Amino acid sequence: MNIIELSGVTKTFGSVVAVDDLSLSVPKGSIYGFIGPNGSGKTTTIRMIMKIMYPDAGTILIEGREHHAQRLSNIGYLPEERGMYMKMKIGELLQFHGELNNALDLKNKIPFWLNRFDLSEYQHKKAETLSKGMKQKLQFIATILHQPDIIILDEPFSGLDPVNADLMKDVILELQKEGATIIFSTHDMSVAEKMCDYIFMIYRGKKVLDGTLTHIQDQYGSDTIRIRTDHGVSALEHMKGIEKVNDFGKLQEVRVSSGIDPQTILSGLLQKTRITQFEITKPSLHDIFVRIASPERKEVEHG
Repeated sequence: MNIIELSGVTKTFGSVVAVDDLSLSVPKGSIYGFIGPNGSGKTTTIRMIMKIMYPDAGTILIEGREHHAQRLSNIGYLPEERGMYMKMKIGELLQFHGELNNALDLKNKIPFWLNRFDLSEYQHKKAETLSKGMKQKLQFIATILHQPDIIILDEPFSGLDPVNADLMKDVILELQKEGATIIFSTHDMSVAEKMCDYIFMIYRGKKVLDGTLTHIQDQYGSDTIRIRTDHGVSALEHMKGIEKVNDFGKLQEVRVSSGIDPQTILSGLLQKTRITQFEITKPSLHDIFVRIASPERKEVEHG
């Protein structure tokens, strides 16, 4: 069952088409990742799902129904532009958000979540006294306090240190296990690879990827080699059959030209240096993202 369905959705701002004839389905209970370059239409799409703005064309169904000019109490939304009442004490702020969303048992839920996110000692302090990361955690608590069926998070890991990013990740996975559907946008491709059941990429307002990571990678084949050698990237200079090299210093990720057997590259390298790793693999989501959104592609498109 799909809990959210978009069909032929288009949104323009003047002469700019922000979202262009977009159709997608979000399965109930899934973690669904939105990726795409800045300005590609991710946030506009999320805002249309939230009814913050309305499409010029197309339909958006939530749990099989269209919603017009009404509050979506079953959705929790963490916006890209964070915003809280900074002069309020954080306990009062969460009480306010909870009551606004008809949350139950706030007397127990607020202390529970403050403790879970290591914010208990700040309960009686004003929100303005918190660090950026703490404010992020506070707004996340406000987003999930009423136990929504659908949780939409715009860049939820932005500004968090690794410890708090792991904590956020753990809570998101727990909420999914309890039955929530999670949609989140991210620029961190490794997070999308590891967490998402489905990945959707929008580029210049159009859907360019949609499916499981395996399905997406299968579209690009196994044209990638990960290599470690004693001579690093210099060992790959002037070698035929290589379309592109992504140099990570100790490791190089090589895209093989169409029709070239990777064993040919292995043979050539063995004549030049000692090889400590040679792995034929599918391209990473990071690589696929770059292939679609790279400046080189833009130049080709504009001829």
